[in-house]
Amino acid sequence: MDNMGQPDRLDRRIIIMVAAGCAISLVTFGARSAFGVFTEPLSSFYDWPRGIFALALAWQNLIWGISQPLCGALGERFGAWRVLVVGGILYAAGLIMMPAVDAPIGLHMTAGLLVGLGMGGASYITVISVLGRDVPEAQRGWALGLCTAAGSLGQCLMVPMGQVFLDLYGWQIAVMLIGGLVALVPVMALGLRVERNEDRVAKVSDESLAQVLRRACVHPSYLMVTGGFFVCGFQLSFITVDLPSHLTDNGITATVAALAMSTIGIFNMVGAYGAGVLSSRYSRKYLLSLIYTGRAVAIAVFIVLPPTPITTLVFAASMGLLWLSTVPLTSGLVALMFGSRHMATLFGLTFLSHQIGSFLGVWLGGVIFDATQSYGLAWWLSVGLSLLAAMLNLPISERPAWLRPVPAE
Repeated sequence: MDNMGQPDRLDRRIIIMVAAGCAISLVTFGARSAFGVFTEPLSSFYDWPRGIFALALAWQNLIWGISQPLCGALGERFGAWRVLVVGGILYAAGLIMMPAVDAPIGLHMTAGLLVGLGMGGASYITVISVLGRDVPEAQRGWALGLCTAAGSLGQCLMVPMGQVFLDLYGWQIAVMLIGGLVALVPVMALGLRVERNEDRVAKVSDESLAQVLRRACVHPSYLMVTGGFFVCGFQLSFITVDLPSHLTDNGITATVAALAMSTIGIFNMVGAYGAGVLSSRYSRKYLLSLIYTGRAVAIAVFIVLPPTPITTLVFAASMGLLWLSTVPLTSGLVALMFGSRHMATLFGLTFLSHQIGSFLGVWLGGVIFDATQSYGLAWWLSVGLSLLAAMLNLPISERPAWLRPVPAE
């Protein structure tokens, strides 16, 4: 009877985990996506160049990336739900304290340091690492795709919500209201407060974390998928932060700009979930190569055509289908190569590459605009990097790293 009942208990456990993970992804990714609508209002309020806000968000992305593998290792040791609780508190504190700043250093400490550390602990990446580790292989693609799609739903909802808050109350109150929503993350994290079951953790070997890390650092396929994810970070952060300003600079209203970001979120729900499902049927590396090629084409067409509300929304829909569809594919490749035992740490390192790209994408976007009064060069740089990522993914070997264990030092 116990054996017969176990699948039901396991199914309920997975449903609770996925539901909690989706809620966290929705709020944390949605809040992050809303930063773009505050670029111009905050910069105008303080009479600062846009590069200052861009640098704060660049530091945010870099700190998020650096802290992500550390938070992954802590989650493997002490429980991911505890990491999510602490991360949610830091994330919310950084947002709520932003309106109190009166100098760039204060913006770097709140929007940069606190929010970056908070996102390292409480983000869809932490949730994906948990689901990638604990959800059985047969259901993993579905769970990862659904969780990623939930983040897109958050973008769809919270970007226009942020714009409405901004229009009604000003940027200070708007940021604090979004921070209040993020403050709910510690409660949501209780849904992931479950016991680990080592029998369900897929292992490529019995190697220690240190041994697996040494192997990953010299594994060509791991390095290539990590390099491709760098480009993903560059593009997504540049577009998230600078697309609204690029549009308003070219005569597109702020309402249409917010609608474009929301459109990305709507179509990303389809793209992210679809990528998770397709990853169980088709080659992940070829899907990734197609995604990066598609991004290059979409961006090139968008910046060549005259900016109009129609071309903007078509671009947003195209990019939405390709937006976070890289995440279930990339995380799935990492799990395939090294198993899910140390998934949180290994995918965290891959995500660090993503966030280094995010830092450069946000920072260079601001620097290029301040130097040329245009984002044109940054858009073309994004096209070139996208084609490079498409080529990087083609030689990846989609098989476990069945090599002899690295001798302990």
